[in-house]
Amino acid sequence: MEIEIRRVDWPFAQEFRIASRSQSVAETVEVRISEGGLTGRGEAMGVYYHGETADSIYETLRSFRAEVGRGVTREHLQTLLPPGGARNAVDCALWDLEAKRSGRRAWEVAGLSKVEPLVSAYTLSLDSPRNMREAAAAVPAYPILKLKLGGEGDPERVAEVRAARPDATITVDANQAWNERQLREFVPKLADLGVVLIEQPLPADADEPLASFKSAVPLCADESCQTRASLPRLRGKYRFINIKLDKTGGLTEALALARDAQAEGFELMVGCMAGSSLGMAPAFIVGQLCRVVDLDGPLLAAADVAHPIRYEGSRMFPPDLSLWG
Repeated sequence: MEIEIRRVDWPFAQEFRIASRSQSVAETVEVRISEGGLTGRGEAMGVYYHGETADSIYETLRSFRAEVGRGVTREHLQTLLPPGGARNAVDCALWDLEAKRSGRRAWEVAGLSKVEPLVSAYTLSLDSPRNMREAAAAVPAYPILKLKLGGEGDPERVAEVRAARPDATITVDANQAWNERQLREFVPKLADLGVVLIEQPLPADADEPLASFKSAVPLCADESCQTRASLPRLRGKYRFINIKLDKTGGLTEALALARDAQAEGFELMVGCMAGSSLGMAPAFIVGQLCRVVDLDGPLLAAADVAHPIRYEGSRMFPPDLSLWG
């Protein structure tokens, strides 16, 4: 096996802001693994709140080059690299390579006989209430809006978006920005505004109050849920978990997490950090198991890979053979 590693930046169409940071570019790493005339590809952005960057992923993969040269399976990979962006890129490249070797689509390798188009949320960046209202009004083709929130003023942000888009299904993502007072104050207001899901309201290391909180809106664990090892401490706090391949370290662990979480009674969401259609393609398979889908990375970017995933508004179609899997 041979591995090629390269940095690829995907500029956002507009500056993208969440509670803890803003970005103008999604910095990713693309991996290509070749053997026997076939090449598999994977893309990762990493988990920023774990300190991962495209540079750190690139350096990890450079050090891992010898392991790939000796030949590595997806199963063995899980023991060689920890969850995170580096393992994600390699794991997804191995899935792509395995699909090409077998002459089957990656979802068939994963045990799915067929896949259906998905309807993805479209994310609105954190901004003033007025600006978020204008942003919502500007995207009438997207029926599901996910609002990035940041603390004080959040009910007003949601109210403005609701006024602009009374037709929209609205979910919100606080990205750990609320405290317990805000949780108790904001949730009833958001319920009245028709919000259907709240992601990660409290910091992952301070979410114990959720165990005794009777939420009027279903709560979803994002930063609190990384891999299967996270599940025990999520019970009684969250109804949903958000599965992201950069967190799980690839499609292999993501599928295992999805199935274990379902067995424990959690409902599923699939999400993304950002990136191109190459990063969304393996997550599309996870999306087949999920009630909530947030795979809008290419919709927020100014450019995409060749042979990108086709979106019609929020409707997301299976990746083409020439892209992945």
